[in-house]
Amino acid sequence: MSPPAVPPASAGDALTPLDPAWIERFRRDLEAALGKPFEGTLALAVSGGPDSMAMLALAQAAFPKSVVAATVDHGLRPASADEARMVADWCSTAGIPHATLKPPRRIFQANVQADARHLRYDLLGQWAIETGAHALLTAHHCDDQAETFLMRARRGSGPGGLGGIRTRWRWERHRWHNGYPKGGAAAAADVDGVTVLRPLLNWRRADLRAIVELNAIPFVDDPSNADERFDRVRMRQLLAHNPWLDPVALARSARICGESDAALAAMMDWVGRERTLASDVAERRIDMSGLPRELRRRLARDAIGYVRLIEGLTEGSWSDSANIESLLDALESGSGATHAGVQATAKGEIWHFRPAPPRRSH
Repeated sequence: MSPPAVPPASAGDALTPLDPAWIERFRRDLEAALGKPFEGTLALAVSGGPDSMAMLALAQAAFPKSVVAATVDHGLRPASADEARMVADWCSTAGIPHATLKPPRRIFQANVQADARHLRYDLLGQWAIETGAHALLTAHHCDDQAETFLMRARRGSGPGGLGGIRTRWRWERHRWHNGYPKGGAAAAADVDGVTVLRPLLNWRRADLRAIVELNAIPFVDDPSNADERFDRVRMRQLLAHNPWLDPVALARSARICGESDAALAAMMDWVGRERTLASDVAERRIDMSGLPRELRRRLARDAIGYVRLIEGLTEGSWSDSANIESLLDALESGSGATHAGVQATAKGEIWHFRPAPPRRSH
């Protein structure tokens, strides 16, 4: 059972003006993340926790009549439906359109958090596009960034992973014609998407909680936030018990790593064009001769992501910051390996990436 929510606010409480300094700060941060003055509709992902409820109240105050909200109910806890209803009720009082979204399938129990996150963004991205929103907002904040930095550092991540939560990125949906390309047969795809913004990355968790408590805005505390089975919870407790670990400084390091990663990515566009060789449409062949390991790492990640996209692969956990050091070791030794459903082999300095063959059943 979830801890009880703060008692629901009345209609008067829900519309009580927030501190003007908070509102102006949120407006500045949102437009800084967007890169221009805001016009249009903001789609907000609101779980019902204090962070997202604070973001909802701030967005409504800063951009009135420009906000829509959605809550994803994964159905993983008995209280989740009540929590979604709480958000919907507050939105109704505040005059904000709200939708409750439910995944089309069960969450994979082997990696609950990763699969739930993947489904959540798919649901929210499609909903945001359908509402005509100009941006989708999530309530990730400074403390989340510090926790992510520590989690990635513990796993030996490079600049891509240590860059943590990006202020802005693009969620895209691909609609393929004639299915995915198989056996070298080309297929066309329509691509649409929505910009995802994190306007609260400079805000502390305690400040956001203070906003909802001082203004009697209802919220819930997710019990999974205290479950030590999850890496993020362990990092949160590490920060709480060691004040000398400054979340603001860690978040700053993450931002610098992210900026470095973006600069390298721009350079990689040129390197990729120069080093990619002719191959079947669902494969990648790359000339790695003379390249330092970091460039090889990035080209390999790009090739794996490409093959997974073209073939519609869902096997394994995958992201642009995935740890592929063992794969690189194997390829640099002249052998090969499989990662996230993609088979990689090396013939001299030419590395070949293709869909892994189906596993043989016994």
